[in-house]
Amino acid sequence: MKNRTWTGRWPGSGLILALGLSLASVLSAETQVLAAGTAGLSDPGVAESGSRATVESDTAFQAAELTLSELYRIAAQRNPRIPAARSLAEAAEAMEASAALPPDPMVEVGVMNFSLPGLSADMPTSMAPSIRAMQMVPFPGKLRLSGRIAEQTTEIREARAAEVSWEVRGRVAMAFYDLYAVDRELEVMRETLGLLEDFERVAQAMYTAGTGRQADVLRAGVEIARMDAEIQRMEAMGEVARANLNALLDRPGDTPVPDPVYPALPAEIPSIDTLRAWADASRPLLEAGRIEVGQAGTRRDLARRELWPDLTLGVEYGRRSTADMGVERMGSVMVGFSVPVFAGRRQLRMRDEAEAMERMARADLTERYAQVDGRIAGLAADLNRTRTLIRLFRTEVLPQARTNVESSFTSYRSGVVDFMTLVDAQMSANRYEAELYRLLAEYGAGVAELEMTLGREIPPGTHLIVEDR
Repeated sequence: MKNRTWTGRWPGSGLILALGLSLASVLSAETQVLAAGTAGLSDPGVAESGSRATVESDTAFQAAELTLSELYRIAAQRNPRIPAARSLAEAAEAMEASAALPPDPMVEVGVMNFSLPGLSADMPTSMAPSIRAMQMVPFPGKLRLSGRIAEQTTEIREARAAEVSWEVRGRVAMAFYDLYAVDRELEVMRETLGLLEDFERVAQAMYTAGTGRQADVLRAGVEIARMDAEIQRMEAMGEVARANLNALLDRPGDTPVPDPVYPALPAEIPSIDTLRAWADASRPLLEAGRIEVGQAGTRRDLARRELWPDLTLGVEYGRRSTADMGVERMGSVMVGFSVPVFAGRRQLRMRDEAEAMERMARADLTERYAQVDGRIAGLAADLNRTRTLIRLFRTEVLPQARTNVESSFTSYRSGVVDFMTLVDAQMSANRYEAELYRLLAEYGAGVAELEMTLGREIPPGTHLIVEDR
């Protein structure tokens, strides 16, 4: 922070006033070289887990400052939603091999044609033992389609796992920028509290010297008490922000979190058409929707084959013993098939169901595209608005507020304005500075949400939004 010190003599007294007003300097050129490491989960997935990953993330949290890229890395290691989604995809992949196999054969072992009630095998048709093996053979193409459906299920779950990773990335970014805004506002509030205490001492000295008013002293005390309460409220919000961030990283809520460092962010957002093309190519949610449409088409093709009968092949071996001919061995071969006698209420209805599900999948994909397009347009507009406000605060609002503080100080020294006019001018300047930090946090959160919507990072470009501290 930069300090400006005014030194002057109060009118009507020999008191020399040295009043240090600390003003945050947030003016800078927006073209700088990108600082290292804003890359996060460009291809989100499950990172190394276990004790080694825990030690690495704990070491990262012992640093003096916390970067967003480091948070992304830790979240990929520790957030439980990511491995859960990946495990679901692995479970689907494990079932792919069996999906294209026919049903298991049926083997029957028994005895046939025993006499009753004595259960004797002396009848001419008695067979002991009798062994039968049956195998159902689905109509050609059914197994291939079933295998393809299983593969598509795995692809859908993999896309959803990637979507979960981007969702976690976005939530981590939101928690990071919430904490950043709270910490920076706390800095401004504490500086303001120090200034108010200085003002109170000056007012007290002037009142003691007979050149000031008691109302100034009382007003300064009220402002100090109010600022103390605001600081306590903001500190509580900081604890909540840290607890939320720790929860996303699967850490105890009271784990210490280093001070967040504002990353260098792109100040220029590509055109809407470019953003839509990026989302179409890389957003996992859209990829999952496209695969779901393809899977619905595969299920429709399979339903159309359900009308055709499945074959059942069987062989049988039996043996019987007779007094005249000794042991006789017999064999049988059987061929059966299903008869769709309820086709109008079963197989044809399965076709109707599959076609309806395909229409639903297409409609759902259309809705996803509409939601993504709308969100892209909304986020781009919000980012442009926030960037404009940041530039306005840096180039006009804050410089004018500081000029107002200097003018009020000069006028107060000459007795033109009262003491609280100076206090109000300084408080306004500090409020504008806090608002600038909130705008910076809002811009960063917007960039993170836009990247989540696209399913990819936005290249930094040549113009950057940076925090000038």
